[in-house]
Amino acid sequence: MAAVLPRMAWAQSEMRAELLGHAILPAKTFLQPPWDAPRDALLSGKFTGPGNLREDRPGTIMGRTGPEPQGRETGLALPFVGQAVQGFSSMKDADNGAWWLLTDNGFGNQRNSPDALLMWHRARPDFASGRVVIEATTFLRDPDGKVPFRITYQGTAERYLTGADFDVESMVVIGETVWLGDEFGPYLIRADLSGRITGFFETDLAGVRLRAPEHHSLQMPATPAAVAFEVARSGGFEGMAATPDGSRIWAMLEKPLLDANGRPEGRFVHLLAFDPAAARWTGASVKYALEDGATSIGDFNMIDATRALVIERDDGQGDPARACPPGASPPGCFENPARFKRVHVVDLARVDANGFAKKLGYIDLMNIHDPEGRARQTGDRGEDRQGRFTFPFFTIETVAKVDATTIMIGNDNNLPFSAGRFLQRPDDSEFILLSVPELLNAR
Repeated sequence: MAAVLPRMAWAQSEMRAELLGHAILPAKTFLQPPWDAPRDALLSGKFTGPGNLREDRPGTIMGRTGPEPQGRETGLALPFVGQAVQGFSSMKDADNGAWWLLTDNGFGNQRNSPDALLMWHRARPDFASGRVVIEATTFLRDPDGKVPFRITYQGTAERYLTGADFDVESMVVIGETVWLGDEFGPYLIRADLSGRITGFFETDLAGVRLRAPEHHSLQMPATPAAVAFEVARSGGFEGMAATPDGSRIWAMLEKPLLDANGRPEGRFVHLLAFDPAAARWTGASVKYALEDGATSIGDFNMIDATRALVIERDDGQGDPARACPPGASPPGCFENPARFKRVHVVDLARVDANGFAKKLGYIDLMNIHDPEGRARQTGDRGEDRQGRFTFPFFTIETVAKVDATTIMIGNDNNLPFSAGRFLQRPDDSEFILLSVPELLNAR
């Protein structure tokens, strides 16, 4: 990839966010696989232990936030009986107060997720009661063989797809068609509303075929040698959104691309334009600059024809007030607390001479106003928070405009490996409704 010039500095400021509602889907939310799925899917998370060796005894592999001694136990153990509904990596409006929620690929990587089915849900967060109702679930499958490489459940009739086949992180729904953005390829996948795959597309940027380490064409070499790939592991399509007229889909990479030496090409990520009617990449792209403190983006959603919401985040989780002091270690403190969790507004039509889209302002998810005390859970700290609420999760991966003054945000709880709200309890899926009129009106 060619080197790029430094980005032009865009002035922006922090804007107020006030908590209007808080709804929670408990971490222990499971469902049964389809009746015609392989029996292997009745027990999920069998390959999450040391060496990814199979473990058939439910509840014998304890979830941890990381390896010992720094990682904390979360209190929820695998394998699970059934399929985990969460965590969620994309959210789109399904009309009448319902939302499409996309479940992440399973348990974090390709090796440990071959028994985690890929699915999305029609869900309804109820901020009055604080509950989240899952109304329907759709499982992704490939009975027509549109996927050109071998999948986990290759020899079955319906060919249900798993987290070893794709890591779907983003979705767009246009009419009766669902588009899914994947991180392993990265690929773009087209399906109908029943979950049936109808198309499969590689990714091209300026004539270069982009590939991540999990791309189907790559394999470990027999002799030591560099393997050429341009997309970092877990750096594929994290956010994806359509313009209001449905004529374009913008797909956003999670992390910077890599240069020929395997180093990030800069502190920015690419957005690529796709024409859904013609089913091809248009060749258009823009750059999105990452702020100091951010390691990646968490989600991306359009709010009008050119402006979009983007989550930027660090890799921390937990309240900074309970950070481990020098010499201390978990489980009584957070080993790497959350410090940078933001939602920015960017205008894709206002691009500088070096191709960077203009940022217009942001809200800080570690500084949410809660004067009415609407937060339903705030973590282990019991003291008065003086009207402030934080969203201190490792991966915050859903954001969407609700109306002219309001947005909704949700976390991906990486079940059962994240514990950012409580020190030794797995994160639930939390959804917050925020009043942000200044942010949505930023021009």
